[in-house]
Amino acid sequence: MFYGAMKLSIGGSLKVAFRPWVEGLENIPDEGPAILASNHLSFSDSFFLPAVLHRKVTFIAKAEYFTSPGVKGKLTAAFFKGVGQLPVDRSGGRGAGDAAIKSGLDVLARGELFGIYPEGTRSPDGRLCRGKPGGLARVALASGAPVIPVAMIDTEKIQPPGKVMPKLMRPGIRIGEPLDFSRYHGMESDRFILRSVTDEVMYEIMKLGGQEYVDIYATAAKRQIAEEAKKAAEEEKAAKAKGAEAAKARKPGA
Repeated sequence: MFYGAMKLSIGGSLKVAFRPWVEGLENIPDEGPAILASNHLSFSDSFFLPAVLHRKVTFIAKAEYFTSPGVKGKLTAAFFKGVGQLPVDRSGGRGAGDAAIKSGLDVLARGELFGIYPEGTRSPDGRLCRGKPGGLARVALASGAPVIPVAMIDTEKIQPPGKVMPKLMRPGIRIGEPLDFSRYHGMESDRFILRSVTDEVMYEIMKLGGQEYVDIYATAAKRQIAEEAKKAAEEEKAAKAKGAEAAKARKPGA
């Protein structure tokens, strides 16, 4: 009931304000379990996708959203629970991954839709990063549920990092045809099969969204961008210091 109320209020407001366009909605089954594997461009992806679906979809979210202290923390936790998010501690290594997989399998066992971002985190620069094989592929092979690729389009332009007010524009959602990996059932311990399944899904997402693909994990891309920004800042600081020294040297009597 709470999910329906939240979807009606928040989802309805999003559709009126941003008017997201959607293609391939017919690829979502009317009933039964399915995995929605989406690219991840923005915090808002987990809101726009459920807003256009006629069925409930459950995503996993980092545990910090559910455990932050204070009134704001409690409101945030209530909000994420209301929109069907499941808390998972992503700091615990393999144990955290196993918890996420179990959560996904529980959702699918109930005949519901399970949403997952194979990249593991948001893309830092709008490119499609390499998918992590541990979650998506293991859930797909253990459950036997079809995987439906989803491409979120332009959601990162609505509220770029550092911007408080969102930009009113139309994001897009393109939903592909279901992928059947039942031929690999019972092989979820084979890392080569997991990699193959994940890469196939990422390829379909790339075709749907037209993103540039980069064969590195999003976490590594974030580190790379941060290191490049730090290096650029240091070079700029050194150039300014050198310029100041040169200016001082040109002054009469220096």
